[in-house]
Amino acid sequence: MKSRSSWAEPYKIKMVELLKMTTLSQRKKAIREAGYNTFLLRSEDVYIDLLTDSGTSAMSDVQWAGMMRGDEAYAGSRNYYNLEKAVREVYGYTYLVPTHQGRGAEHLISSILIKKGDIIPGNMYFTTTRLHQELAGGTFRDIIIDDAHDAESEHPFKGNVDLGKLEALIDQYGSEKIPYVCIATTVNMAGGQPISMSNLRAVRELTAKHGIRIIHDMTRVAENAYFIQQREPEFKRKSIARIVREICDLTDGATMSAKKDALVNIGGFLALNDQETFEEARNLVVVYEGLHTYGGLAGRDMEAMAIGIRESVDQNHMHARVGQVEYLGQRLQAAGIPIVLPIGSHGVFLDARKILPHIPQEQYPAQTLAAELYIDAGIRAMERGVVSAGRDAKTGKERFPKLELVRLTIPRRVYTQAHMDVIAESVMRVYDRRSKIKGMEMVYEPNYLRFFQARFKPL
Repeated sequence: MKSRSSWAEPYKIKMVELLKMTTLSQRKKAIREAGYNTFLLRSEDVYIDLLTDSGTSAMSDVQWAGMMRGDEAYAGSRNYYNLEKAVREVYGYTYLVPTHQGRGAEHLISSILIKKGDIIPGNMYFTTTRLHQELAGGTFRDIIIDDAHDAESEHPFKGNVDLGKLEALIDQYGSEKIPYVCIATTVNMAGGQPISMSNLRAVRELTAKHGIRIIHDMTRVAENAYFIQQREPEFKRKSIARIVREICDLTDGATMSAKKDALVNIGGFLALNDQETFEEARNLVVVYEGLHTYGGLAGRDMEAMAIGIRESVDQNHMHARVGQVEYLGQRLQAAGIPIVLPIGSHGVFLDARKILPHIPQEQYPAQTLAAELYIDAGIRAMERGVVSAGRDAKTGKERFPKLELVRLTIPRRVYTQAHMDVIAESVMRVYDRRSKIKGMEMVYEPNYLRFFQARFKPL
């Protein structure tokens, strides 16, 4: 484990939200009523909420002040133009279509670009992204490097594309069947792992040769830029802002869930460089989201997003953000807890298959482990394994990914190091009694994105 020099958060606390402390019997009752699905718990029954970093960050005083400047006009809100300016200056994309959150942007781009029978290569799937691609008639194909599926591999850029896999798909289907390559920064399902700039440049060179677009899933692009700065010698002295811009300049458009990097509670956008695609998206957004100058958002939300975009590329902010995740990961490593390595950007991912080797994937070990963490200390984490992977759209059979993980997701600017210590100690306690833990069966399964609403019972 690397030695760590002390640092403090680059902010001070101005307001606090009191948390509810629960007893063991209360937690057992709550998780049973939630069908052992942490998504179905009431937030008031949660002590430390690590379900997601999406929309759960603490906004700055400047963002809150910006909320008071919300122009709630139905059309032409000044906040839209402030957001458009921030996207152009920080990310470099020409055209902006705001959406209520990232999946709204995924829906738009999938509906516009994908035809039935198309193949969409990507550096590992994300749940909502793949579903939108499938609903549009396409098929996702994984082109991430093999190291990404190995929790113990310490490859510094496990989000990299395997160029051989991508080239093989182009040879097999032809460029006309590949509307775009989906590139995520960082890769959530791999454990928050980054893609390197050198790899992205190579992907750009290959796709340009075949006339294929790159659509950027940029929800955590600033975190990816931080890892590039720390791990690629060429970028050691470059700012996060400059690296972010270079990443975006290598792509043709982007879907953004601003609820992560951009530090807001709601919001997203589709950003494009191609005017024709933009015009179609601007037309379609009116049907599904709202007028093209608000896209399902209040003016105040767009203002907070514009400010958050600029705050996200601050060096001190990102050092503290990733540093807190690394602190928790290093504590668990030191205790011998199996986690995904290297430690990712937005959370620590527990390797449920290694923690609970006696529970087969058919009995949902990650779902089980997440429930046990809640029972132990009121900590809400989430499953990222067979439940999240869902069923194959054609065969209806369950997918069994190599990675069966529990994600301890750290919201930005919310918790202290003391909270990280409480989390680590709870994981250690559950690990110590792991041999006594039994698996689960699913008793209710929704048709889409089942991990949100499925219900389970212990075997």
